[in-house]
Amino acid sequence: MRRLIIEEPYSRPAKWSPTLAWFALAVTILAVLLIRFGRIDYQSGFVVLGAGIAIALVAVLFALAGFVRIWQEGRRGLGSAIKGLVVALLVLAYPGFMALKAITLPPITDVTTDTDDPPGFSRSRAALEARDGRVPPDVPPETREMQRASYVQIAPLTLDIGPDEAFTLIRKAAENLGWRVIEAVPPGGRAGLGRLEAVDRSLILKVPYDITVRVRPRVDGTRIDIRSASRIGNHDLGANADHIRDFLEEASNLAIAVR
Repeated sequence: MRRLIIEEPYSRPAKWSPTLAWFALAVTILAVLLIRFGRIDYQSGFVVLGAGIAIALVAVLFALAGFVRIWQEGRRGLGSAIKGLVVALLVLAYPGFMALKAITLPPITDVTTDTDDPPGFSRSRAALEARDGRVPPDVPPETREMQRASYVQIAPLTLDIGPDEAFTLIRKAAENLGWRVIEAVPPGGRAGLGRLEAVDRSLILKVPYDITVRVRPRVDGTRIDIRSASRIGNHDLGANADHIRDFLEEASNLAIAVR
């Protein structure tokens, strides 16, 4: 006598979840590589990246729907649902971290150690070429007030050394941080000011940030101010403040080392 074996039906959402998740991972990796190596403009690249993130979100929804069907109807596909969920969450982990920063940090794109008289960016030919012809615009007072409230630790650096020595030190700090120095004007002139212009890029996507450093002589030494501005987007996700912190720390360490 034959026995009729009836297999439980397979959950369709669970079946599709890993397929979508792997596709989302492939799209995301492709977008990152295209942006990083300059094979696509940033706007188009971020659209492709957003598409990969959206597909990963759909994969998560499919996995959750699969869990519900499996729980309620005893369908097969638990392993597929788990696999799809894990891969999708891997895709979403870093964007989720960035989204958390966007929520908790102020929506600004320009940070400076001197909110009353921020260093100005050079308009020389070399500087404009390095910035694709862009000059970071002036920032409204309310935005500077937002910075003061959110980044209270961002402050000028005062060194008890002369401006020429301080200028050498800040250039070394910029080079140690991997910034591309595009212009360096030693202290001099009526005001005795020095200036350094640089460009830094993010680690993964190579997104550009424009940086200017001002060296101002004082009776008791030298005051150093720095300004960092995003070239893309309307929220820096804390990157400009990080540039300034890294620079101030590196310059301080170099100053200590030369004493």
